[in-house]
This record gives sequence, structure tokens and C-alpha cells, in this order.
Amino acid sequence: MPSEKALQSKQAFVAELAEKLKNSACGVIVDYKGITVADDTQLRKGLREAGVDYFVVKNTLLKRAAEIAGIEGIDDVLEGTTALALAKEDIITAPKLLYKQEEDSQGSFSIKKGFVDGKAISKDEVVAYAKLPTKETLLSQLVFMLQSPIQKLAIALSEIEKKQA
Repeated sequence: MPSEKALQSKQAFVAELAEKLKNSACGVIVDYKGITVADDTQLRKGLREAGVDYFVVKNTLLKRAAEIAGIEGIDDVLEGTTALALAKEDIITAPKLLYKQEEDSQGSFSIKKGFVDGKAISKDEVVAYAKLPTKETLLSQLVFMLQSPIQKLAIALSEIEKKQA
């Protein structure tokens, strides 16, 4: 039986984690077993620079925090070594960085599952998010698509003007 102080500490951690889960747009649960210290340090640095919280968490504490936060469907992956990446706004950056780490590690680091806006998503869906282009790329593609018809109209009008002259 844990001491009263340890129990209060765990309860405070669960409450804080539940609040973080509620305020996160995206979360990715990973198995970090086998990752080297150098790779872990590099991964943590990249995630920190991208504004993503990344930390190791006990499965039982994450399970309780997820219940409090109303996130269902992640219990099946809460076994073994578990780390959690939480992004407050961007739902693509964390999956993208963690998927890259998974590819580079050749099996020693793996994505278990994730959630977006409080709804659990499978590993395949996390990978699909990871393969999406960045926000800047999508915006530039949108601008190009919006600009293209106007540009074609201008060229057509210019050609008509040249024929009439």
C-alpha cells in the first residue's frame, strides 16, 4: 500500500495529465524500448523546438488520466514502455517527427496509437497524419490553385488582344 504522500503525488500528477490531455489537439503514444540515448535526446530536442510535450508516463497513470479527460480506446496499448507526445495546436508535427523516428530506428521505437481532439485513432491514422504535407505547403498549394484560373484568364485575354491588334 503506497504512503499517503505518494498517493497524493500520483493523484496530483493524474489530474495535471488529464488537464494536459483535455487541452491537447493531438497526442501520440509510443513504445520507446530500444531507442539509444543519442536518438532520444535528438528526438526530444526536435519535439521541444516544435512545441510538443514529450515524456515517459506510467501506463496506469495515463489510463486514469485518459478516463478523466474522456479519451476512450487507448487502454489496449497501455502496456510495456510508454511515452506520450502532446501537441496543443498542430496535429501534424508530433506524428510527423515520431513517424520519422520510427522509420529511422528500424523497430526499436514504435508508435502505438494516438488521439486527435479527444478521439482515439489507430497507428495507421497517426501515420496518415504524419504523411500529410505541412501547413505552409498546403497553404501555398491552395494559393497556387486559386491563382491558376485567374492567371489562365489573363493569358487568354492577352492572346485575344494580340490577335485583334
